Amino acid sequence: MIKLDDLTLEDLQKQMTAIGEPSYKAKQIYEWIHQKNIVSFDEMTNIAKKTRELLKDSFEFTKISILERFDSKQDETKKYLLLLEDGNIIETVFLKYKYGNTLCISSQVGCKMGCVFCASTKNGFIRNLTAAEMLNQIYMVQKDSGEKISNIVIMGTGEPLENYDNLLKFFDIINDEKGQNISLRKITMSTCGLVPKIYDLADLDLQITLAVSLHSANQKKREEILPIAKRYNLNDLKKSCEYYIEKTNKRITFEYILIDGFNDTYEDAMNLCSYLKGMLCNVNLIPYNSIKESEISASKENNIEKFKKILTDNGVYATVRRELGSDINAACGQLRNDFLAKRGD
Repeated sequence: MIKLDDLTLEDLQKQMTAIGEPSYKAKQIYEWIHQKNIVSFDEMTNIAKKTRELLKDSFEFTKISILERFDSKQDETKKYLLLLEDGNIIETVFLKYKYGNTLCISSQVGCKMGCVFCASTKNGFIRNLTAAEMLNQIYMVQKDSGEKISNIVIMGTGEPLENYDNLLKFFDIINDEKGQNISLRKITMSTCGLVPKIYDLADLDLQITLAVSLHSANQKKREEILPIAKRYNLNDLKKSCEYYIEKTNKRITFEYILIDGFNDTYEDAMNLCSYLKGMLCNVNLIPYNSIKESEISASKENNIEKFKKILTDNGVYATVRRELGSDINAACGQLRNDFLAKRGD
């Protein structure tokens, strides 16, 4: 059966015609789903009962439920474990900032990228999320928290560019003025560096913010912590990023997790300055959030500040990410892994 909440407005109009209903009704139905976030046909009170019965015969809603919610005692961060209808589990994180409420969503169940510092990849890859499953993370958290989400970061479990078609559909629906109407400029998408897809995304000129997980400007070191670097080297990655900037005129964010004694030295900082020279970008320095599946340890606070100063002194704009939700295992993948271990998966 077709998932009603996984259809773009254009697709919904075609489906309405296919079941013998006028296409204009699609707009009303679409608004009920993506603006008012209803989850049953009977909630569509301005839709004729006959039409609702036809919808029930041909369509269904994506079923997602909140399995557990964890509230930080340190700040207003909330982390959710969500149960999908096939029994799989995903995470999403609500983050409160001065500039607005941000939701960090997942794009896959598990991840195949194998980054050594990330808990999300430890239980392997299971499947891509549908556009509706990505959207419903936002809808459910808004309902549960009573807070409006204004910014989205696709930095949860998974490599978004491995789920390219569903990602584009997600952008289409979340940006639609008949739905949540969230500007693409308010969306940041992180990739570990799938070079061909960065070119494809650049050609679409969607005006999202692209964040690239760099973590080292030394090829050998990068290969040690990001297996994708063996497929696409630093030179290939840089060319794709420069192409993206040229096509979109958008600044790229390079994410850099600082690992004690590995990529946080003066030499590492200077390599990074050299690599990014002349590029329209900024660097987001991330204090490593330790996971029990890894022996990697975080850089010391004074090393982080020294690293940042080297970058800024050499003309590279850099910020240090503020750590939120550390008391509720807010690092990506940790809660899911803990739950799966308890369940015996």
